[in-house]
Amino acid sequence: MEKLMTTRSIVLIAFLSCSGCASVVNDSTQPMKIETKTQSGDLVSGAECKLSNDYGTISAKSGDTTQVRRSSKDLDIVCKAPKFPDANARAVSRANGGMWGNIVLGGGIGAIIDHNKGTAYTYPTWIQLIFGKTLGFDRSAEKEGQPTLGTEPAGSPTTPATAASAAVAVEK
Repeated sequence: MEKLMTTRSIVLIAFLSCSGCASVVNDSTQPMKIETKTQSGDLVSGAECKLSNDYGTISAKSGDTTQVRRSSKDLDIVCKAPKFPDANARAVSRANGGMWGNIVLGGGIGAIIDHNKGTAYTYPTWIQLIFGKTLGFDRSAEKEGQPTLGTEPAGSPTTPATAASAAVAVEK
């Protein structure tokens, strides 16, 4: 019986050490849904968007879900459409569970590899840019099944609509 428990413990430890590795758990890319809206809140599909990080730039159309290359660096996004000022955003790169699994289970080498490959990081999965604004999107604010709320950088001029939205968000 003791030998069976030891064998099970070894198998469990081996499984957990592999499951913590972001390279095993995550691809080098992740899906991201990009939407664009007017300042009054109307969705605008088909805007030309450029998404850039240290791995390069990809093009996508707003309204679509695209694969973005994971990285430890933030993702800069610019969407353009006729009749609207540009919509700008920065999607913050956050360490994902694979990175923490490496650190907790003592996989320092795995953590370094996953950091360098970018697989240890994730961006928000659904964002809505607003034409004429620069917003920041942080995965830590993500709620499943909903777009991640964007925030304006500190010191940006606040419109009455933005102030009202912020007040509602604080009340929740």
